[in-house]
Amino acid sequence: MTTRTYSIEFFPPKTPEGMEKLRTARAQLADAMKPAFFSVTFGAGGSTRDRTLETVLEIQRHGNEAAPHLSCIGATRDDIRIILQTYKQHGIRRIVALRGDLPSGMAEPGELRYASELVEFIRKETGDVFHIEVAAYPEIHPQAKSAQDDLKNFARKMKAGANSAITQYFFNADSYFRFLDEAHALGVGEPIVPGIMPIGNFSQLARFSDACGADIPRWIRKRMEGYGDDSASIRAFGLDVVTAMCERLLEGGAPGLHFYTLNQSGLMLEIWKRLGL
Repeated sequence: MTTRTYSIEFFPPKTPEGMEKLRTARAQLADAMKPAFFSVTFGAGGSTRDRTLETVLEIQRHGNEAAPHLSCIGATRDDIRIILQTYKQHGIRRIVALRGDLPSGMAEPGELRYASELVEFIRKETGDVFHIEVAAYPEIHPQAKSAQDDLKNFARKMKAGANSAITQYFFNADSYFRFLDEAHALGVGEPIVPGIMPIGNFSQLARFSDACGADIPRWIRKRMEGYGDDSASIRAFGLDVVTAMCERLLEGGAPGLHFYTLNQSGLMLEIWKRLGL
């Protein structure tokens, strides 16, 4: 049986209370799921750079592998070179390489404009030191010119030296399987792990999804809108929907699952228990 990769995403907390909450979530998730790694996001233009490193080191101190996100937008090659050296010195061996978003008010995109250029640069600077993850968009990147263009960009990132990919979250398994077939047709053979977003709060989910281009199927949206302020029903329905989708993805041969936890452990632990993994 193929070994599957299960991983978890956190964001760097802004406060000591937030860090304490993250410690608790990490301990609970590490104990229950034994994930291959925890990834840690990186703010637009590197705005959370120090906090990303601090969070990664905190995770590593407890014996878990951590993968910082690294975005090239708004950065020079020297900026990225310094970050790579720092990560290398701290024993970090996995990176999620992204283009990232230009922070509001920043006019210059930086010296590397695309994630494929960032992957190329990391490989040129550090050889095979890092396992490089990149992002994939089964429902098409919101800024892509076309679906075909987006797919070609993805293949370019993989050919530049990425080891595997993690997708944006979605709620339609067919979009993932279709994306997989199309990527394979372009010669991509590396693992593409589906990203999973547990559903706990509908208004928050709708806001995130509108911003990142993830589609909430109409039947899910209507059901959740119908629950109004009944958070227990939204949670129960969300757990059913997301667990069923995870089961279908794994049955269809997905090489693992990557969970967007928003630094919470409750929903994640319940989904994991239901999956019986």
